Amino acid sequence: MSTPSGTYATRPDPRRLAAVVVLVPLLAALALWAFAWPAARTAPRDLPLGVAGPAAATAQAEQQLARHRGAFEVHRYADGAAAREAVRDRAVYGAIVVTDRGPELLTASAASPLVAQLLQQAVSAGGAAPRTVDVVPAPTSDPRGAALTASVLPLALAGIAAGAAVPLLGLRGARAVTSLVGASALVGVTAAAITHSWLAVLTGDWWAEAAVLGLSTLAVSSAVAGLGALLGRAGVGLAAAVLMLLGNPFSGAGSAPEMLPEPAGAIGQWLPPGAGTTLLRSVSYFDGAAALEPALTLTWWAAVGLGAVLLGSALKSRAGQRKPGAGREPAPAG
Repeated sequence: MSTPSGTYATRPDPRRLAAVVVLVPLLAALALWAFAWPAARTAPRDLPLGVAGPAAATAQAEQQLARHRGAFEVHRYADGAAAREAVRDRAVYGAIVVTDRGPELLTASAASPLVAQLLQQAVSAGGAAPRTVDVVPAPTSDPRGAALTASVLPLALAGIAAGAAVPLLGLRGARAVTSLVGASALVGVTAAAITHSWLAVLTGDWWAEAAVLGLSTLAVSSAVAGLGALLGRAGVGLAAAVLMLLGNPFSGAGSAPEMLPEPAGAIGQWLPPGAGTTLLRSVSYFDGAAALEPALTLTWWAAVGLGAVLLGSALKSRAGQRKPGAGREPAPAG
């Protein structure tokens, strides 16, 4: 039957209709699982915590921590000075120091305000609250770490957008690599100007922070562009889905990797958003302590992604040369 415009109406493809009906709820369920599951199961799991003082004096503190089965990974130190150094080096999130004046709790709210609060509650349970010393405090402009946590998603989106733009604009080879590096560098400088210079939520070296923010963006963008160069649009979608649905909620930015259910905490630190957040905290608040591992993780992502971009470009160039008639001059007329 013809339509009023004179064209024939086409029936919708049942397979496409079924795909929409099935895939949309599946995607929603996956997103809810990825974001809601870690949030609903937030609790300490082998959280590194120090105990300092004579063995006889720290026995009671260790017994109190042992009541929280599987919650804390206890590290023993000889005295309070060693415990403070361990907190500054990010070896532990805090420490209980037994002194002649009673127990003292060392925390580092810059590492995680949520963990610092949790340690106070755990140590104070069933007794008087000890004196608390914040060895590495969070900046006064962001005492709860909300601004730092909120920066994870925009940086991931910027990286995904830059990575998706490369194959969509037809950029290949050295031009694609130059575009990714340049865009990431500009994102790093812009993000540092906002978070450090304007909001004052970062307090470390400005250029080091800009480098971390740029490297985090490059790790994301190169992964998206690399899979796009190898697999086309499907690769772009796959990379974006993994980085958004796993990288963002598994990053531990709002709490700590040890506060997430396993294996979410471990997976998050192997993805750019989690590694980037950990590295940014180390550079901004801890003078670069414990920065090597997340820096290597981001560098690995960036290097592999850029390598995939170059490989995909080379494969497409070879495929174009092998096509019949490719590169041949047209025959003269007549």
